[in-house]
Amino acid sequence: MDPSQTLWVPGTPPRELRVWGQRPRGGVLPLVLHFHGGAFVSGDLDSGACLAGLLASSGAVVASLAYPLAPAHRFPEAVEAGYAALEWLYKQRSRLAGKDAPLFLAGEEAGGNIAAAVALMVRDRGHPPLAGQVLVAPMLDPCNATASLRQTMGEATGCKWMDGWQQYLRGPMDAEHPYAVPSRAQRLAGLPPTLILTGGDDPMRDEALTYAERLREAGIAVHSGVLPPTTGWPDSLSDRPAEECPCAIEVREHVRAFYQAATPPPS
Repeated sequence: MDPSQTLWVPGTPPRELRVWGQRPRGGVLPLVLHFHGGAFVSGDLDSGACLAGLLASSGAVVASLAYPLAPAHRFPEAVEAGYAALEWLYKQRSRLAGKDAPLFLAGEEAGGNIAAAVALMVRDRGHPPLAGQVLVAPMLDPCNATASLRQTMGEATGCKWMDGWQQYLRGPMDAEHPYAVPSRAQRLAGLPPTLILTGGDDPMRDEALTYAERLREAGIAVHSGVLPPTTGWPDSLSDRPAEECPCAIEVREHVRAFYQAATPPPS
C-alpha cells in the first residue's frame, strides 16, 4: 500500500503528514495519527511506512507525522507537536475518513511513547475524544534495566535506546514527568482503550507488558499480545522489505479486532 497524499499541519514550522488509505465513498473508517520510531533521535516518514501501511491495510486512514527529533528538539516538543496534529486531524476527520470518524493514536518504539504521552495529554486537556491507542514495541522505560533488554544486549554497557533517552530528556526531572515517561504516570485512569503488541524477541517486551498491566489495574480496557519470537522488532519495523513481513497477518488480525471493539457501531 502506498501513501495517498501529503498534508501539512499548520504551525511554525508546519509539520508534514503522510496519509495512507482513503475515505470510502459514503462510508467511515477509523482515522489514526501515527508516530514512527527511531529512539527519539532518528527515523522519518519513510522508516515509519511499514507500520503505517499495516495500520491502514487493517481498515483505517492513517496520518503519519514528521515530528521534531532530539537532541535539537527535546521533550516536550515532539509531544506538543503530536497533540497539535491530533487537534488539527480532529477538525479534518470527516473529510479524510468519513463523517465523525473515530480518532486513534498509534506508534512504534519511541513513537509508541509519544502516542502514549499524547493520550495522557488528551485526557488532561479534555479534547479531542479518542477511540483508542495502538502501541507497538513501545519504548517506555528510561532505566533500560528490564530482563528482556538485558537478554538482548548481553554484556554491552550502552545501547541506542539508552542514548536516545539521554538526548530526548532535558534532565533527570523529566524522567518523572508523565508526558515524557507515560509508564511512570501516577494516574492512568481515563485513558482510552489500548492495544499493546510486542514480540517474543522485542528488547522492550517487558516494559510493554508492564504498562499493559498497569493500565488494566487502572480500569482501562487493554488487549495485549506477544507475537512469535521472530519479529525482529522494533528494528524490523523501520525496514521496507521487498516482501511483507511474516508477522503482518497476525498484526492485522489484532488491529482489525481492536478497531471494531473500540468503534461504536453506526447509529
